[in-house]
Amino acid sequence: MAVLATGCKKLLDEQPRSTFTPDYFKTTAGVNGGLTALYERLRDLYGQAYYYNSGVTGTDEATWGQSADGNFKDMDCSGVGIIQSTSYPTGILWGEAFPNINTASGVIENGAAAGVSNALIAEARFFRAFNYFLLVQTYGGVPLDLGAGDLKFNTSPIRTSKRNTVPEVYSKAIFPDLLKAVNDLPATGRVTGGLTQTAARLFLSKAYLTFGWWLQNPNNIPTYPATNRTDLDGHDAAWYFQQAYDVATTAIDNPGPFHLQPTFYDVNVATNDRNSEMVMYADHTQTSEKYNGSSLTYGSGGAPDNFAGWMMTWNYPNIQSSGVNSVLRAADQHLGRPWVRMAPTIEVFKNTFADKVNDSRYDGTFTTVYRGNWPLGGNTAASLINANGMAIHPGDAVLSFLDNDDPNVVYNKSTGNVGAGVLPGRADYVVSPSGISRIMYPGLWKLGPYRTDNGTGLGQPNAGSTRPFPIAKFSELYLIAAEAAVKGAATKAGKSARELVNVLRARAGKWRFNNNGNVVKIEDDSQAMVNATPAVIDINYILAERSREFYGEGGRWFDLVRTQKWSELASTYTIGGTNWGDHTPIAVTRTIDPHLYLRPIPQYQIDAMVMTAAEKAAYQNPGY
Repeated sequence: MAVLATGCKKLLDEQPRSTFTPDYFKTTAGVNGGLTALYERLRDLYGQAYYYNSGVTGTDEATWGQSADGNFKDMDCSGVGIIQSTSYPTGILWGEAFPNINTASGVIENGAAAGVSNALIAEARFFRAFNYFLLVQTYGGVPLDLGAGDLKFNTSPIRTSKRNTVPEVYSKAIFPDLLKAVNDLPATGRVTGGLTQTAARLFLSKAYLTFGWWLQNPNNIPTYPATNRTDLDGHDAAWYFQQAYDVATTAIDNPGPFHLQPTFYDVNVATNDRNSEMVMYADHTQTSEKYNGSSLTYGSGGAPDNFAGWMMTWNYPNIQSSGVNSVLRAADQHLGRPWVRMAPTIEVFKNTFADKVNDSRYDGTFTTVYRGNWPLGGNTAASLINANGMAIHPGDAVLSFLDNDDPNVVYNKSTGNVGAGVLPGRADYVVSPSGISRIMYPGLWKLGPYRTDNGTGLGQPNAGSTRPFPIAKFSELYLIAAEAAVKGAATKAGKSARELVNVLRARAGKWRFNNNGNVVKIEDDSQAMVNATPAVIDINYILAERSREFYGEGGRWFDLVRTQKWSELASTYTIGGTNWGDHTPIAVTRTIDPHLYLRPIPQYQIDAMVMTAAEKAAYQNPGY
C-alpha cells in the first residue's frame, strides 16, 4: 500500500537498520530491534507539538496563540482557518501509525521462529492495537491490508488501498490483539517504562468504552466508510460499556507495580518523573543525544524532540523590572522555551479550574507566578524595581496570574513591558483570569522542562524537554470505569461512578507543596472535595474531571469526539487579543460540523495511490 507500508526507519540501537525483513524478525536481535523501534517511535507522536496541537487546539482546553500559524488556526474551527486534507497536524498520525503497525506485524508473524517469549510478542500486539485504536478514533475505518493481506507484514508497497469499516478494525485488530496482550504481558515491565498487563487493560477498557459510544451514536454523527452501527460479534453498546467497566476495575484491583501518587503535585513534578502512576510514556534522556533522539542544546521544532510544552508557553522573558529582563528563559519546569502557538481559554480558569482553594490540580497544572531569576544570566543586582515602584529580589514574584478577578487591577500597555496590571501595595505585576489573552496566560507547568545539568546558570532552555511525555496514567482507569458506569454498566461495591471519581477528587484535595507559592503546604481538603461532588454524576462531569486530571496532555479531542460532546462543550469561548495590554475578553464562536468528528485522509496518501479519480474521492472522508 502506497505510503503506509514502509518499515520503521529509526531505532535506538547501536546499529540502526533502515528496513526490516521477515528473516530479520526471526532472530532475537530482530524482535528486539522491532520492539525498540516501536517504543522509540512513540516520540514521533507524543511530544511532537503539531500532533499535540491536533488533540488540544479547538477543544474546550485551548485555542490558537499570538504566534500561531495555519497549523494551529486550522484546528480552532473559528473562522481563521479550515481543516482540510492538506492540513499538516491531522495527517501526522496517518504517516506514523502504519509503519508502526507493519513493524508490529513483522514481529508477530515471525517472532516465534526466534524462540522469544510470548510476552515479547505481546508487546508487538499491544503496539499494533494501540496504533489502530488511534487511527480508528481519528479517521474512522482504515485499512487492515497493507499489501500482503489483513494484518500481514508487508515488504512490497503497492499503490492501491481499501479501507475497512470501524467494526472490522475493532473486531479483527484492536480487541483480539489487546486481549492477547492482557493475557501475555507481565505485571511488571521488562524495562523501565516497558509495557505491562495494566497498560493493556487500560487501553482495552478504553477501546471497549469508545466502541460502545460508537455503536450508540447518540447525536447521529456520521461514520465512514458507511456501515451499519452493529457489532460483528453481535454485542450491543451496553455489553461494551460493561466490559469497559469490568476490565478497568480489574486493573484497579490488580495494579501490579502501579498506584496513585499521594498528591497531584507528585504526579507531575519533574523530580518524580516515571512514577508509579505513569503506565505509559514516550521517554527521553539528558544523558545522551543518541538515546534522546535529538539535540540536548537546541531543539529543532520537529520529532522526535519533546517540544509540545513550548506551545502554551508565553513570552515571559519580555517582562522587565528596572528596565531589564527579570525573568529569563531557563530550563526550569516553571519556565521553558516560549513559542506562543496555543493559549488556554478564559473558561479553563473560570470553569474547569474554578476551585483553586481546595483542589490542588490548578496549582499542579499551571505556572501562575513568574519569579525573578536575573542572577542566573549574570546580572548581579541585589534587587530591581517592579510594580508600584517597589523593590523585588531574586526569587520574588515578578508577575502573578490571580486566582480570581479583582476590579482594582489597573492595566497599562507599558506596565512591565508586557501590558500587565498593578494592584495597590503589591510589588508584583498581576493579571486577572478575565485578562487572559492570546499573548499572555499561565504556562503549562506540568509539561515544563527539567534538567539536572543546569549548574548555576540557565541550563539549556532551547533544547527539547528531556522529560518523559505522558501517554497513559493509572488514574485514567478510575475515569474510564466511572464513564462506563454512567453509561449503564452494573457496578461493584465501592465502585460507583461517584465513588470512583471521588478517589481522584479526594487525592486532589491533599497538598504537600504550594507549587506557585513555592512553599511547603501540608493541608488535607479531601473531605471538602468529596462533599462538593454532585450526588449524580453525568458525562459532562466526567469530562470536566478528565480535563482537571489530564489538562493539556494531548487527548482532549478524543474525549470530546468519543462522547460526541465536542460541539456542546467547545463551540464558544472567550479570550483577550494578540497584543500586549489586550485584556478585554472577546467572545469567539466555533463551527463544529458533524463531518469534523473524523479527520481528513491526508492528501499525500490520496496523491500516492494509483486509483481512479472516483476511487480516490470515495477513499476520502466526506466533507473534505
